[in-house]
Amino acid sequence: MTLTWPIIAIVLIGALLHASWNVAVKSSTDKALDTALIHLVGSLLAIPLLYVVGVPPVACWPYIGASVVIHIGYYIALAGAYKHGDMGLTYPLMRGVAPLLVALSATATVGENLSTLSWGGVVGICAGVLVLGLSRHAFDHPRAVLFALANAVVIAIYTVIDAKGARASGNALQYVVALFVLDGWPFGLLVLWRRGAAVMPYAKARWPVAVGGAMASLGSYGIALWAMTRAPMATVAALRETSVLFAALLGVWLLREPFTARRIIGTCTIVAGVMALRLG
Repeated sequence: MTLTWPIIAIVLIGALLHASWNVAVKSSTDKALDTALIHLVGSLLAIPLLYVVGVPPVACWPYIGASVVIHIGYYIALAGAYKHGDMGLTYPLMRGVAPLLVALSATATVGENLSTLSWGGVVGICAGVLVLGLSRHAFDHPRAVLFALANAVVIAIYTVIDAKGARASGNALQYVVALFVLDGWPFGLLVLWRRGAAVMPYAKARWPVAVGGAMASLGSYGIALWAMTRAPMATVAALRETSVLFAALLGVWLLREPFTARRIIGTCTIVAGVMALRLG
């Protein structure tokens, strides 16, 4: 498996999609409900797609079942992180630590041994992500940090499971569509049940965001799993976390946030990491 420039370009598009739906969640007044709506809509959108792409083979359904269970923990930790801390803290922390864990897990479970230069690329991207997101006040919100770090572990677990499942299926699109058909319901219905009568007015106001977020989430993860059938999962996981860079650039462009020296350093480190991955 080789990481080529076309694969890099497609994964970077997926990273941009991933950043966009996370920005949508952070902009909401009820982050758990927004997360639930986005993934419930994603499940609904995936149902007709399943008829188009077909049902994945039996061999990959244990991976799908395990991933659905683990994703419940992901959504809970994601909503908790965004509740107790800013996206500028929690998003880079959870996304910056996860690729290192994926690299270690992939080495141990599927024998994907990276070259020294590729390891440098993974570390470089993770370091750049953390530089972009963390400031000297980062650990003033310990509960947010704990949620984010817990989610980094969860992200690494489901990434390895889904990569193996997509490879077992032989068709990443079938795998990701089947996963999305099931994935949104457990956490989504739990949140809807807890919110009660407040759901419908909120859903009516936020449905365009939910649809856009669902499409971005499905596209982003589909791209990532497809790439992991053609390149080492650790390198794809690291590339996907350039979504933090896109989130920072969107903040500069849309929210007029300053492009500080720290952001310049983080950006340059991520770009260097991407180059190292390709050369490795």
